[in-house]
Amino acid sequence: MNILLTDWATFRKERTLAETGEYLVLDKPPGISVTGERHETDLVRIAKEAGEWLIPVHRIDKVTSGVVLLAKTQAAYDGLTAQLAGRTVSRRYLALAQGALRRAEGVVDAPIGRDPRSRIRMAIVPEGRGKRAVTHYRVLERFGRGALAVTLLECRLETGRTHQIRVHVASLGHPLLGDDTYRGRRPAPAGDPVLADLVSELGGVALHAAGLAFTHPVTGAPMSFACPSPDRIERILSHLRNRAG
Repeated sequence: MNILLTDWATFRKERTLAETGEYLVLDKPPGISVTGERHETDLVRIAKEAGEWLIPVHRIDKVTSGVVLLAKTQAAYDGLTAQLAGRTVSRRYLALAQGALRRAEGVVDAPIGRDPRSRIRMAIVPEGRGKRAVTHYRVLERFGRGALAVTLLECRLETGRTHQIRVHVASLGHPLLGDDTYRGRRPAPAGDPVLADLVSELGGVALHAAGLAFTHPVTGAPMSFACPSPDRIERILSHLRNRAG
């Protein structure tokens, strides 16, 4: 998906979840990076070229969809990032993982750093070589068995490292659907051609930033935003539920 400069106003109108004089909350589709000058689909660069100054308070991967928060002033950015540093911002994700996770809930507390074998991958690294990363997960639904098993997870971030959920869930032996980067030696789901087609149509990874909560940087009021699962993920869930029924 590409955003042309002439499309910025329309995209902004269709994708804005909330806006004040201090921040903008967007529902980002997959295929669009939040920041990174080398990407044609960089939201921040395109906004700047359209005459709008935005700073990402946090980032979600290009292959991930959902809620993203951008500051409209330097003061708002400073206040909101201070909340992130203080771990008072709540970030909730929905993910579809390959296989059946044994535990109904758990915490992955493992440092993440650049994978020394790849320029595009992150990895769990020895303590001292990466930054602490903590992901809380909870099983919401289970579908199928064996090679056909898929698990719907709710993940909450205590920290915010690059590819954190993707790396941590894959470290449990259950890479996210559509995530070839972290699938490792585990083969793609087999035996369900409809599921295989739906995964190929994801346009990214089966990971969605579904909720965000923080304190308004000026008024101090609690703010909370939810972003329903997009059609790309709902189509998979509908198929899995019908398959089980």
